[in-house]
Amino acid sequence: MTRFIFITGGVVSSLGKGLMGASLAALLQARGFKVRIRKFDPYLNVDPGTMSPYQHGEVYVTDDGAETDLDLGHYERFTGVAARKTDNITSGRIYQDIIARERRGEFLGGTVQVIPHVTDAIKAFARAEVDGLDFVICEIGGTVGDIEGLPFMEAIRQMAGDVGRANVCYIHVTLVPFIAAAGELKTKPTQHSVAELRGIGIQPDVLVCRSEHPLPEGDRAKIALFCNVRKEAVISALDAASIYEVPLQYHREGLDSEVLRAFGITDAPAPVLTRWTDIAQRIHNPEGEVTIGVVGKYTGMKDAYKSLTEALVHGGLANRVKVNIKWLDAEEFEGSDVAARLEPMHGILVPGGFGERGSEGKIASVRFARERRVPFFGICLGMQMACIEAARNQAGIAGASTTEFGETAEPIVGLITEWMSPEGLQTREAGGDLGGTMRLGAFPAVLAHNSVAAGVYGSTAIEERHRHRYEVNAAYRPALEKEGLIFSGMSPDGLLPEVVERPDHPWFIGVQFHPELKSKPFDPHPLFAGFIAAAITQSRLV
Repeated sequence: MTRFIFITGGVVSSLGKGLMGASLAALLQARGFKVRIRKFDPYLNVDPGTMSPYQHGEVYVTDDGAETDLDLGHYERFTGVAARKTDNITSGRIYQDIIARERRGEFLGGTVQVIPHVTDAIKAFARAEVDGLDFVICEIGGTVGDIEGLPFMEAIRQMAGDVGRANVCYIHVTLVPFIAAAGELKTKPTQHSVAELRGIGIQPDVLVCRSEHPLPEGDRAKIALFCNVRKEAVISALDAASIYEVPLQYHREGLDSEVLRAFGITDAPAPVLTRWTDIAQRIHNPEGEVTIGVVGKYTGMKDAYKSLTEALVHGGLANRVKVNIKWLDAEEFEGSDVAARLEPMHGILVPGGFGERGSEGKIASVRFARERRVPFFGICLGMQMACIEAARNQAGIAGASTTEFGETAEPIVGLITEWMSPEGLQTREAGGDLGGTMRLGAFPAVLAHNSVAAGVYGSTAIEERHRHRYEVNAAYRPALEKEGLIFSGMSPDGLLPEVVERPDHPWFIGVQFHPELKSKPFDPHPLFAGFIAAAITQSRLV
């Protein structure tokens, strides 16, 4: 029977519940168990697709086209298990579905209520598609006491009665703050948080205590006494030098052992942690370092580029080097000395984004990389900017632009009006809804046999995840290829450009998709491994 692990948070947000859940999943996997992780988001948005990166961080896209919370990226990177649409739910989606059912008359005239209708929907989500799994880990967003989170707390409380208390484990993540003036760690916030959780009927089995300093045995015993848990189940969680050391750190603290004990599992095999010790060794013993300049729009909010950041780290792991990332605001390149900012870089990356702000700075950075022969990697909007740069500065198309920024006589990039998906032909119109209307999810592409991209992948058939509404206009392909920007990857029907490259450049690749979403520390994406390898070569030239 599948067992359920529910992770809640208390005291403050941003304590790393998602990272803890991903680490626990990795440890259970290392013991031979099959695990899937899910995220419950109490906010009323249907999904994070239309939320500002400054509000929510990046939107993580799954193979089946779901726009989800960035924690699902942690889940995939730590477990290698591809996330699905059924792994992230929001209050907005639950209420939307329930109201649609009510309008269809499916409740037969009954009163629709939070209990049981909303809580039943939450429980159904937790229990969906669990055949063959040993554990399902469910993270509840926010903190205990949040009004919007109460239906989720009630639902997970009910789960113990539905599947049996022996098949449910509750983990509560709290903060144990250090008061510098007193020179002490304070346990009272944790006590209050657990008291509130117990007040709604949930007794945690394991407490994960985030703190800046090691948790003394006396404080551990005090927390255990007041919160009614075993002393061994009070897990100290200090900051780690790298997120990829967190699984090892939690194992040393006994997290996986305590979770298994909560389920009465005493004969589990010891974890095989070779994968994680090798990653830690590479992190702490690099054979060199490179500096990558990321010219973006949301550089003030690093979580907006979370998967990108980690994919660059993975590229460094593949090449045994440390990657130093310099976040460069694209707006600062508009009308300023681009060369002074970019000359120290061993590679330049222009990531995805939406809107016109900063676009001229991105185009300027593309030109610098092309003319100075610095390794360049353009992702989504970054590829589109590379095509516009070539059109303006090489092909002589002065008015080259994208219809995303307004009407233009030379639409190098335009709105995709139709494309094929696994569900069939998809169509869109200008001025339609923004939420859930992009080209989303994994799509195949065909690479030219003699292309740089095919050499990087080691294949001419690839499948990558997309999230975009605009596409490079293939009608401009002849003009751009004449200037050396080769369309080396296309959709299988030959209509949509997927990859552009410059074979006469040390490393210049633009992709319409988001390769960072499929990169993992133990399986770095080949494009990021190749980009960092090119940056290493560049570092030896400067």
